[in-house]
Amino acid sequence: MMPESLRAQPLLRHWLALTPEGRVQAFSGKVDLGQGISHALRLIVAEELRWPPELIDMVPASTLFSPDEAVTSGSLSVQHSGNALRCAAAHWREACRQAMAERLAGLGVVLQDVRCASGQFHAPAHLAGGVGHPALQASYASLSNPAMWDSAIAPGHAQAAHAALDLTHRPAEPAPIALRPDVAAKVFGEFEYIHDRVMPGVTHPMCHGMVFRPGTLTAEVFEHDMQALVARLLTISGVLQVVRDGLLLGVLTETEQVLGQIAQQIENGAEQGQFWRCSVPVPDPLDLPHWLQTQALDSTVVADTTAPTHGVVHQRISAQFQRPFVQHASIGLCCALAQWTGQVSAPHLEVWSHSQGIFNLRRDLALAFSVPAEQVQVSHVEGAGCYGHNGADDVAWDAAWLAQQVPGRPVRVQWTRQAELGHAPLAPAMAVRIDAGVAQDGQLLEWTQTVWGQGHGTRPGRGTTPALLGAWQTAHPAPITLAVNAAMAVGGGSERNAQAPYEVAALKVINHRVLNMPFRVSAMRALGAPVNVLAAESVMDELAHGLSQDPLMYRLAHLQGAEHARARAVLQKVADTSGWFHPGPKNLSSKPASVRPDGWGRGLAYARYKNTGAFCAVVVELVVAEKVKLHKLWVAADLGHVVDADGAVNQLEGGALQAASWALCEAAQLSPQGIRSKDWANYPILKFSDMPEVSVCLMPGAGHASLGAGECSAGPTCAAISNAIFDALGVRVRSMPFTPENLMRAIDTDEARNPSTHP
Repeated sequence: MMPESLRAQPLLRHWLALTPEGRVQAFSGKVDLGQGISHALRLIVAEELRWPPELIDMVPASTLFSPDEAVTSGSLSVQHSGNALRCAAAHWREACRQAMAERLAGLGVVLQDVRCASGQFHAPAHLAGGVGHPALQASYASLSNPAMWDSAIAPGHAQAAHAALDLTHRPAEPAPIALRPDVAAKVFGEFEYIHDRVMPGVTHPMCHGMVFRPGTLTAEVFEHDMQALVARLLTISGVLQVVRDGLLLGVLTETEQVLGQIAQQIENGAEQGQFWRCSVPVPDPLDLPHWLQTQALDSTVVADTTAPTHGVVHQRISAQFQRPFVQHASIGLCCALAQWTGQVSAPHLEVWSHSQGIFNLRRDLALAFSVPAEQVQVSHVEGAGCYGHNGADDVAWDAAWLAQQVPGRPVRVQWTRQAELGHAPLAPAMAVRIDAGVAQDGQLLEWTQTVWGQGHGTRPGRGTTPALLGAWQTAHPAPITLAVNAAMAVGGGSERNAQAPYEVAALKVINHRVLNMPFRVSAMRALGAPVNVLAAESVMDELAHGLSQDPLMYRLAHLQGAEHARARAVLQKVADTSGWFHPGPKNLSSKPASVRPDGWGRGLAYARYKNTGAFCAVVVELVVAEKVKLHKLWVAADLGHVVDADGAVNQLEGGALQAASWALCEAAQLSPQGIRSKDWANYPILKFSDMPEVSVCLMPGAGHASLGAGECSAGPTCAAISNAIFDALGVRVRSMPFTPENLMRAIDTDEARNPSTHP
């Protein structure tokens, strides 16, 4: 089957090249955000070429020469780009094998005789009179020709993902472990991130810039204050230019130090209500479901398998869950460099960015600055890790806008901490309600999951106008893009994982997209999956406890049949590795009551990411005292064929720990003037001192296609933490984050509903 990425870029030269020095270059449209995807793709190419990984270079993506693979998101890099590169490498290998067989046809060599190992092609020695005959060995370089590079890739040759045999059907030798080439430089502070890059100017050295804007998408400028500010800035030594355009104020300086002092003064003034008047309606953080449910809605039925139930509903449960607006909160700040060159009649813009979608960014930059897309080049340079739509694209627009003021001169823009937390898109708040019915024996008969939330996407490159913050705030602004959800064919947005994975006769999923966006929202890691999995797995846990059944066994009972074999396997594996133990209906936790510390609890959760991706189960052990303290997380995941086990484990650990931070700490603080949580005091994240031990187990993946690891652990982790809190306290906490304040509200609500259960 032809990988999607090969349809638009079908030629071998789109994906691979061979340097005069004998190194292989591999090209991908997917970018490395710190997740190590470049190394995984390198290993895939090495595996198919039978070539040493250390002689393969993953070329950083650029719109100038890389294949267009849209956005690096959705845990799809190995599935999409990896499959394309695998097919490209196998095609090249087989073309070279064929060329060698044809070269040696006079000696009686046929294709089946030619094998490849360590980057060299070999024919049996006896066919040419013995060992040492020079024709019996050849390299990729000697067998390749120009026509080969222009040939269309035939995908049927790829085999390394599904076979442990070499090309002569003998057991293949295990490949040596290849270390990531970037780790040592990053550990020792020698790696060049985009923040470290210094661009040589054509006639002048690189200068520094910053764009100041209101805290809301729309605002009114206090012209008197703004004019006084501009006049004052122009008197400061080291200031090159000050530019006004609509709501925006841009400043260019010779040095970063001067710019930093200016930024602090302007941001402090804006905090005190100077320069802009901002006012937007703010949802009540304690009742987000009410706000979400009372807005204009675009409602769709995601799934409906309603059928007559073969059984009588013995018990019904209805529960609602909510998540607040969440911030990206990258420790590393967004940064970009830009430079305009060429003639006025044919300007050329070059941008260096850590964007997740360089082609999408190029498209919207071209729209924003009214130039043809072919006159815009975006090159990826690694920045701080980020999962989702942060400010990387917006800071690239800022750099390009300011660079117009100094043609030929590179401009570097790095957001401040206040800008990073105050202007990047938020993850949407969500509410999820589940209505379920079970038979007397606990069998699920009915399940309706209803979701309310804004769309999860305002990324660039998907509309007719630029989806870039700066382009929305000039004197002639582009229209603000309303957040939308991805199609269900690629996993959806707010409805992602809203279809519970368990067997149920009557299943219905309804998604209500909120058509109001007072604060910009967009994609965050796993989109709507963490909240939908939290809701579903909390309800499964509640049903199991209400029926005095083991939560593990209750899940397994609803995952029967061959189609659920991999789901059952990851659940059983995480139970085995965590020592899941249930002695009886009066004590459904995994530790006998006699040795349980006060506030100690364990929880279990499972999901298959997007219902089509990786299978993941998580067990959490924690203690609830003055706050929730995580002790240990156990993760079991089925990722199919694993290319880089160390990288996969890192991704699963990172996803689980970020989800733990969402679950325990994170909630954006909003005001009519914008986002108030613009420093670590007001937006706490999980600290190193809060980190639990994480144990990860990868399931054997032979014979299965590779599945992404980056997002599958997020939902089960949030849900397992919630279930462990219930195990510890006997109270369901349905509002994220599970802070002491929200725990107390849940306890008070539970006491009000069930006063007899609280002495």
